[in-house]
This record gives sequence, C-alpha cells and structure tokens, in this order.
Amino acid sequence: MRAVAIAIFPGVQALDVAGPLDVFAETNAFVGPDAGYSITLVAEHREPVIASNGIRMLPDRAFDDADPHGVHTALVAGGPTLPDHAPTPALVQWLTHRASRCARYGSVCTGAFALGHAGLLDDRHVTTHWQNAPALASQFPRARVELDRIHIRDGALVTSAGVTAGIDLSLALVAEDHGPHVALAVAKRLVVFAQRRGGQSQFSPYLSAPADETSPVAKVQVYVMDHIRERFSVNQLASVAGMSPRHFARIFVQLADVTPHEFVERARVDTARNLLESTDMALKTIAYESGFGTADRMRIVFTKRLGVTPNAYRESFRRA
Repeated sequence: MRAVAIAIFPGVQALDVAGPLDVFAETNAFVGPDAGYSITLVAEHREPVIASNGIRMLPDRAFDDADPHGVHTALVAGGPTLPDHAPTPALVQWLTHRASRCARYGSVCTGAFALGHAGLLDDRHVTTHWQNAPALASQFPRARVELDRIHIRDGALVTSAGVTAGIDLSLALVAEDHGPHVALAVAKRLVVFAQRRGGQSQFSPYLSAPADETSPVAKVQVYVMDHIRERFSVNQLASVAGMSPRHFARIFVQLADVTPHEFVERARVDTARNLLESTDMALKTIAYESGFGTADRMRIVFTKRLGVTPNAYRESFRRA
C-alpha cells in the first residue's frame, strides 16, 4: 500500500485534484487495495476548501496533523491562474517536511510555484502549465524549467503541466509502481491516452505581439502574416521596417524575444495549425498556403516544434 497525500488550498483547480485521485483510485480496482494506494487530502485546516469552480473539498488532515502511516507520494495541486501571492508558511513547511521523508514529491500545474517557494526546484528539471512556465522560470531562476513537457521526473521530484496533465503524471507513476500494463488498463478505463503524443506546444498559441503595436517590429509581423506564402529574408524584412539588416535583427530580438527566422517559422506553424483545425485541405495544400512549400517540410517542422505530425495534430484538434 502506497500512501498518496495531495495538498489543497482555497481556489485550487478541482481537476488538478480529481484527475490524480481517479487514476490512483481506479488502479486499486486492478491491483487490489492492499497493493494499491491510500489517498489523503491535506490542507491548512480541516474545514471545507472551496475550489475555483465552487465545489467544496473536505480535507482528511491538516498540515500539522501527525500521519501515522507516513506518506509515499506527496503532491501539491495548482490553481487556474498564476499565484498572486506566496503560499502559506504552513504549506511551505509541509512540502519541505514531506520532501525529505517521502519516496517522491511534486506538483500538478501551478503547484510548482509552491515547490519553488519551498526551495525544492533549485537545479531541477521541472515543468508547469505552458502559460505560466515563463513566470516560473523568472521567479525561480535556479529551476531548469522545460516549457514543452507534459510531465518530468527529476530524482524524487515530479512535476506536470496544466490541469489534465496531472492525469498523465499519475499514470506515469502507476506505470512505475505496477507496470505499464496496469497504467494502460487504467487509462482505458478513464478513456484517456496512456501516453500523450507531443508536448504542451500543441495546446499553446505560438505567436505573441510586441508590447508596442506601432513599432517597426509589429509592422513586420503583420507583413509576414499577410504574405505568409512568401519566402522571407532578413534584408527584405528590414526593408519593410525601414532599418538596416543588422539594426533590424537586433531590435526584433529585443522586442519580439525571438529572431526574425524564428518568428517566420512560428507564423507558418500557427497558420498551418489553423488550417488543419478548420478545413479539409490536403496537407500539400496547407503546406503551400502556410509557406512551407512541401508537406514533407511541414511535417519536419511540426515534429520538431510540436512533437506531433500534421496528421496527428489534425486528429486531435479538428473542429467539426
């Protein structure tokens, strides 16, 4: 029997909690309760905790309650938005205490920020929701944040991307404990992928506008999107911006945080993604319309950047 404790707090994302809980609970049906998991919700107090969607969760224990059986896996759930304040000292103390005593510990989604405040991310490879990964890297510069991972294990530390990625993480832990055949059986029971294809990039918008929409860089970005079928050179884009090529390349990186070449490739990916989601166009047509030229080239870029092929992306995100 492995004891799993999940820390919750007011405003927690319910699916960050319920997803892992259901994975571990369903596993018990396959391996038996004596070989499976006991599951405990832990909070600062034993009073009901109201999640972000309004449901009430009743903790089994408070952080300062003694646990007679110990904890094998300690997780902290996340919330639907970027935390606007540090976690309570009680949660930080609980995480620090558990991290030094359990077999593995970690977070779901933005729960990684609580781990960061507890000093548990330093020099570790970690991930969180794609939308909040840059903020995590900024707040905790010693953490090695990987933006595109669904979940990561670094020693005893486990972290996952946002919301439903907690299910992926929990299935991976079940596979460690009971073998991939049990994890696959649980995934089938829950009607989810046992191992999701690709990374978080396939769920996130690739392009972001510069802060100053009147800047020469914004003008170039609009030009690229309006002429996405064309081939572009730095000299051509610098001419659109009215700058020398060297000055343009430097200013573009400063304002857009990517090189001109990187922006053009991301623009092509987003254009192709929109066409894959919303049309029945053949892949070679989409490759032409988005400026890749050939379907093979588009497949190479999709595989490199999103971790999936254009066909696989269409299967996952096609809109009726």
